[in-house]
Amino acid sequence: MSIVPAEASVLTRKPRQLLLAFFGEFVCDRYFEPLRAGVLIGALESAGVAASAVRTNLDRMVESGVLERRRLGREIGFELTSHGSEVLREASGRVNGPAPFEPQGEGWTLVTFSVPEHLRDLRHRLRAALTWSGFAVLRDGLWIAPGVVDLAAALDAIIPDLPPASITAFSATELDGFPMAEAVRVAWDVERIREAHHEFIAHWEREDVASDLPPLTARTLLVADWLALLRADPRLPRQYMGDDWPADRSFELFTRRHREFAFPAVRDFAALVG
Repeated sequence: MSIVPAEASVLTRKPRQLLLAFFGEFVCDRYFEPLRAGVLIGALESAGVAASAVRTNLDRMVESGVLERRRLGREIGFELTSHGSEVLREASGRVNGPAPFEPQGEGWTLVTFSVPEHLRDLRHRLRAALTWSGFAVLRDGLWIAPGVVDLAAALDAIIPDLPPASITAFSATELDGFPMAEAVRVAWDVERIREAHHEFIAHWEREDVASDLPPLTARTLLVADWLALLRADPRLPRQYMGDDWPADRSFELFTRRHREFAFPAVRDFAALVG
């Protein structure tokens, strides 16, 4: 699942990001009727997204297999495909997880792959999926992620399309005399990850951050920003992150704001689809 590149601003919100956040929060496993295009346009209007941009991104999400169209009288409706639902469930597991910035398990997971040039779109999807799962390039096409990554689950939607033996993966542990600190600095820009947390905190801790927004819009923006932060932070072990690492502050702030917007946002959604 691709939200934003890790080097981009956490608060760079594209229409696709907002649509994914909206469907993940209010639709996936909660609302089972197709949504009229007008509902989706109305939902993102307060976030400053033009109707034309919403329609363009809905079409692209249909082309990518996340959504499918349904005829609703004179209007077009959109609903999640089984693939789209799987993507959003996986993302929701981390959005609502109790320790989103802690590595899962010990050691490291390493991956290398070879995808032919004529399948470069597939290569892009593979790289995006690896990045979302916490991987970064260490050197010469070798990708590394902290902890134990369930690679089969992370690449479930991509593996059937890959040529045989495209991916080699294995786990590793740090050897005495060869500390990982330098490898971490080579693969990840730790200070940029820190800045991403500070950017999220500075925006969402403001008391007036949602004063002019409908709760549905505020919660959609919050989740879109949170997903971008989760993508930027690969869950590196804390010993590599320096003093006063801000991840716990980000988590507390997101949890508080998410709860604050919950009931009024659901009320807004019911009014939109009613």
